[in-house]
This record gives sequence, structure tokens and C-alpha cells, in this order.
Amino acid sequence: MRWLQGDALELPFANEEFDAITVGYGLRNVSDIPRALEEIYRVLKPGSSASILDFNRPSNMFVSQLQGWMLDNVVVPAATQFGLHEEYAYLKDSIARFPNGVEQEMLARTVGFSRAVHYELAGGLMGTLVLRK
Repeated sequence: MRWLQGDALELPFANEEFDAITVGYGLRNVSDIPRALEEIYRVLKPGSSASILDFNRPSNMFVSQLQGWMLDNVVVPAATQFGLHEEYAYLKDSIARFPNGVEQEMLARTVGFSRAVHYELAGGLMGTLVLRK
């Protein structure tokens, strides 16, 4: 394995180079989600899969309110105590802007993925989008 820093919207790899791709808490942070999905599609070999894990906008109102409360009253204050306020303060807004599971599936299918299924995890607090080229 070699580590490489690059642009998720212009991956520095050849077409159909990878058997699988995983993304952890990254898709929510790109400036152009459809473009990032296009790049993932481009570099995956035919029949290959990708799994994208990220925070989720819970469909359950109670879980959604709990998530917001935890971010406001536990996560950000704790991060602030360690001098990491800026690194965590944006989370609530970025989660609110992030497409929900159904929207992520539609975006992936529009890009060309033959299969796109979003699974809620941790009671809906997290989600993983599983794709097949």
C-alpha cells in the first residue's frame, strides 16, 4: 500500500484500475458529490464494488433530534476542550446538507452504477452506500 494525497474530483488513476473502493467520512466533504461518484465509477473495474460510509440524516425524527443534541452538547464541546472546535463545529450543517440514502442511491445510478443500496447503521446515525459497477 502506498499513501497518496489527491483530489477526489480528479483521481490520479487510470480508468478501471481498482477491484474495490472504500470511502470513510469523505463523500460528505467534497464540493461536488456527483463528480466524486463519477470518479469512483471511472476508476472501478467492471463488476467491482464500492462502499461509502458516512454520517446519515436519520429518517426517524427522535434519532435525528438526538443526533443534533449530541453534536451540540457533547461532540463539539468535547472537541473544543481539545482545541479542535473548527474540526467538529461544521458537522451538524454538513450532515443536514448531505443527501439522504435514497438521494445517494439516485445520484449513484445517474452516474452509471448498476446497483446502489444505502444501509442505515447505528440506529440511523450512520449509513453506508454500497455500489456495484
